[in-house]
Amino acid sequence: MKKRVAPSAALEAAIEELLSKGLADNDRLAEIGRLGARLVLQRAVEEEVTAFLGRARYERTPDARGSRNGVRPRRVQTAEGELEILVPQLRDAPAAFVSRVIPDSRTAIRTWALEALIVGAYVRGLSDRDIESLVQEAGLGQVSKSTASRICQELRERYRAFRACSLAEVKLLVHFLDAIYLPTRPSGAKEGVVVAWGYTEAGERVLLDVCLGLRERYEDWLEMGRGLTRRGLRAPWLAVVDGAPGLNKAVEELWPDSDRQRCTVHRLRNVLAKLPKRADLHEQLRAAYWAAVDDATSEVDAEDRLRAVVGQLERDYPSAAACLAEDLPALTVHLRNPLRLRKRLRSTNLLERSLGEVRRRTRVIGRFPGEATCLSLCWAVLDLIIAGARGLALTSFEHQQLAQIRVARVAPIEQEMTA
Repeated sequence: MKKRVAPSAALEAAIEELLSKGLADNDRLAEIGRLGARLVLQRAVEEEVTAFLGRARYERTPDARGSRNGVRPRRVQTAEGELEILVPQLRDAPAAFVSRVIPDSRTAIRTWALEALIVGAYVRGLSDRDIESLVQEAGLGQVSKSTASRICQELRERYRAFRACSLAEVKLLVHFLDAIYLPTRPSGAKEGVVVAWGYTEAGERVLLDVCLGLRERYEDWLEMGRGLTRRGLRAPWLAVVDGAPGLNKAVEELWPDSDRQRCTVHRLRNVLAKLPKRADLHEQLRAAYWAAVDDATSEVDAEDRLRAVVGQLERDYPSAAACLAEDLPALTVHLRNPLRLRKRLRSTNLLERSLGEVRRRTRVIGRFPGEATCLSLCWAVLDLIIAGARGLALTSFEHQQLAQIRVARVAPIEQEMTA
């Protein structure tokens, strides 16, 4: 008799098969996304059952509390559409199994991603009844017009509560700041939505603020930073920025004792833009640039290597050389931190990816009816991404390294205050 495989193993095999096929990128990625979402939920349910029974699938133990007895399909609503999850059925168990991932209810489960989708349809100008029909026709189950309206209102209230909550307990290790431009109003030019998130000293990701920034001016960043300070946020060890002059000035005024890291990816893009469009020249510069930024043993070593690259560019490409030489020491600050963390802290890439996801999910909306709707939806998407993201996973040795760095940072400040 052929041994049955776990549902999650079958999904993994399906994903491997899709990866081996020559499908169009969009089709392949969409299907892999659906299967990946199913796999995550399926594994979570199976792990719950394993913990509930006290034994894994096909494992024989004297302390087992019941056994598996087939599966029952359940429908789950997600941003990838309606997914079918196979919930294991049990027998001889001392109590009924109730999944925390997929609660035992007659209605389909709505996730945060679906709530953002409903809000997106709502702000496009669709009525509550239109949203109800749209969701049903898309195969996402039934959502009443009153539910859609309630979700939109709750989302705004949650966003307001998020911006009012205290940050006094947050001990920030690194602070990432960037902006995205969106059509926040029915007419007029796009406006900036400025975003702040970071890693705590425990290595956890935390979203700090999402607010309107108009043109990403010095005053906009200063207002955001003062708002974070009023909510109790203490100065971070490191602020990673894209190099906008207004942002640099605001960071130095708000957190004068914090290190400021210039995004190395942004700087490389700026330098490449000032060179002729020659693939060999661009590849040569990339190799020299990343060797200086990543392979250097210290800040001094990195600066020496980067100044050598500036010297190579000066004769034929003076504008590119001047661009690289500007604020050059800020490109090497990440080298003060533990080795494994340096690539994470040298650029705003992680934040940019999150903002790219915001842009992707809001592109279909067109123009927002107002800033409140735009900000609440942006926050909902970012909150969803941050909640599901991995942290730094700091080791005990890295915690010791950071403690030594903390002592080295505090000592000069204390000496200055004493003097």
